[in-house]
Amino acid sequence: MDTPAHIQVDGLTMAYGGEVVMRDLSFRVSRGEVFVIMGGSGCGKSTLLRHLIGLQRPASGSIRYLGEDFTGADEDAREAMLRRFGVMYQGGALWTSMTLAENVALPLLEYTSLDEREVADMARYKLSLVGLSGFEDYYPTEISGGMVKRASLARAMALDPEILFLDEPGAGLDPVSSRLLDDLILELRDSLGTTVVMVTHELASIFAVADNAVFLDTVTRTQGALGKPTLLRDTSTNPQVRRFLNRSAHTTLA
Repeated sequence: MDTPAHIQVDGLTMAYGGEVVMRDLSFRVSRGEVFVIMGGSGCGKSTLLRHLIGLQRPASGSIRYLGEDFTGADEDAREAMLRRFGVMYQGGALWTSMTLAENVALPLLEYTSLDEREVADMARYKLSLVGLSGFEDYYPTEISGGMVKRASLARAMALDPEILFLDEPGAGLDPVSSRLLDDLILELRDSLGTTVVMVTHELASIFAVADNAVFLDTVTRTQGALGKPTLLRDTSTNPQVRRFLNRSAHTTLA
């Protein structure tokens, strides 16, 4: 018997009212894979991510995790599945009134029975995994943008999630900081076996981290390609995919 995909999306259509954003999306994500959702501005990348983590309901179609229906699950079953997710939001979304350690500790205090000392130890450990040992008592406004992204990643990992969802993790970072973050994502995936779903339009990150990817085509309003980005760049017959993956780093996408 085939092992069910870690994530299985079938016939997913996303819409706001009567306005269809994307239709008939179908793809699977294997356990331990880095899967990238890519496409130009306004194609629905972040909207797809919000569907995957349950913040929006699909107009039609289904999402399954390890064969279990997420779309049609009752509240208790959905909550149990959501506990297996970690989410890094665009911009970091750290609480500026809290230290880095307090930000990472927040989900531990909310969802575990650990005592205060155990929570503090775990927060320090998670920050050490992302290279922020010694910065536990710093506030987000006191550190660089790249460090904020790493702290946000530490918070997303606080509950040892099976799946990490990352929304434009390299947005706003300089090329060096962005590459360091890409390297960190791969290190965490390799050491912890976490499945990673990442939204990005940045070519350097796409080619550096993606095992597989789906391209959201704004012309057809469906997926224009599915596969390894380097292979799609060289062999795709879809002109939108070729334009996206062969553009220069300075090209502005419509």
